[in-house]
Amino acid sequence: MRLSIAFCIAMALSAAHAGEIKSGSSFLSPDMRRQQDDETRNPAWFWVDQGQELFSRKPENGATCLSCHAGPEQSLRGAATRYPQLDAASGKLLNLETRIEQCRVERQKQPAFGYESAELLALTAYVASLSRGLPMNVATEGAARPFFEEGKAFFERRQGQLNLSCMQCHDGLVGQRLRGDTISHGAGMGYPAYRLEWNGVGSLHRRLRACSLGVRATQFDYGSPEYLALELYLAGRAKGLPVETPAMRR
Repeated sequence: MRLSIAFCIAMALSAAHAGEIKSGSSFLSPDMRRQQDDETRNPAWFWVDQGQELFSRKPENGATCLSCHAGPEQSLRGAATRYPQLDAASGKLLNLETRIEQCRVERQKQPAFGYESAELLALTAYVASLSRGLPMNVATEGAARPFFEEGKAFFERRQGQLNLSCMQCHDGLVGQRLRGDTISHGAGMGYPAYRLEWNGVGSLHRRLRACSLGVRATQFDYGSPEYLALELYLAGRAKGLPVETPAMRR
């Protein structure tokens, strides 16, 4: 079983470590929480297993991920806790998905998988799962601060035909019911996650696009600067909460 005692303890203490912000798992029903925490019943582990296989697969005329990241259980443990992060070379904000794509194109000399592709979701789920139970610790100061403030402004800004902000739901209405689901703080440490409504695994940006659609606002592209900044802000709010990937959500 991949589920560790340390992870269970981290989950139990997560609310205390992160103040009032709680993980998405805190808002699951007891039955769904048990299913998420049981590797044999959580379907997201199929994506993790596929990602592990892709990590060691040698592409045509290219190197494997293992060529640079030998022993990923140790060498990449904790990596997901630091994303999104600023890429010093390009000056761009990268999340785990866009970092993997960068490695694939620039180091492996292979075509990009494409955001929300089965391969990228699987690889991201696998790499993130290596940090499962470790506390989020993204950088939000220094050069990252403007991106964090941009994400905060996005979170607080009223948008769309319904004239609603992320903050109104994910601060003001936390714990209340909406279409059979419970409104959470919007922490994204479980993504890529298996959502029942998708009947599969999807990225956090897929969920953000669904929220934009829900308030009849502009849906930005996967990997857009707007959603990357928002992802950084959400990760900063969740500092100290444990990575949950692969999580389950309704």
